[in-house]
Amino acid sequence: MKYINKTKLEKIKLTKTNFYVAIDFDKTITSKTSCDSWDASGLKLGEEFRKKSNELYKKYAPIELDYTISFEEKNKAMEIWYRSCMDLYYEYNLTLEKLKKSINDSNLIFRLGAKDFLNDMYKNNIPVIILSAGIGNVIEQFLKNNQCYYDNIDIISNFISFNENGNMKEHNSEIIHTLNKTIEGHITKKISNKISNKEYRLLLGDFVEDKKMVPQSEWNKTISVRFFR
Repeated sequence: MKYINKTKLEKIKLTKTNFYVAIDFDKTITSKTSCDSWDASGLKLGEEFRKKSNELYKKYAPIELDYTISFEEKNKAMEIWYRSCMDLYYEYNLTLEKLKKSINDSNLIFRLGAKDFLNDMYKNNIPVIILSAGIGNVIEQFLKNNQCYYDNIDIISNFISFNENGNMKEHNSEIIHTLNKTIEGHITKKISNKISNKEYRLLLGDFVEDKKMVPQSEWNKTISVRFFR
């Protein structure tokens, strides 16, 4: 961290029972050298898929990082980008088998200390909500592969659905992207029951927008940590 709010740290005293964790996945739980969960989904879809995916990245990634653009314009662009990427998976016949092989062969790497952190949260029964604009199937499988998909963890992300033959279904549900990735907008009864009695929040992310994972009305009760890539 480049900036530490010492007053807030002195005021907020975290105990094992009074807070929950809201944490990003790509470049937060994973390292800055790790591939992201979108890339980890499409490794088995061929060169043409990768070319089209890269073209979308070159077009929309600069918009995502441009803070001179209005929220409305950027929000619309992110919706188009993320849905276009999801449509590419469908167009190039992503299957459950290809997805599992892709995840296993991908360069997903934990950030130093992240696995130990998740383990400590589990041992102390502290709720962890992973909020990601990536692919939820990848996050879930990665944690399972590393024996740390604990029952105190919930994932809010873009999940790909498959039919009984293992073929991808068209993604018609809401797309979660960097601008709408919030607990407030996607909370379930299960998550609500886990965190309703928690006074404080520990928020970890790498994007400026990650601060919005918890409502602004709760920022005065939130310790935020940003990882610089």
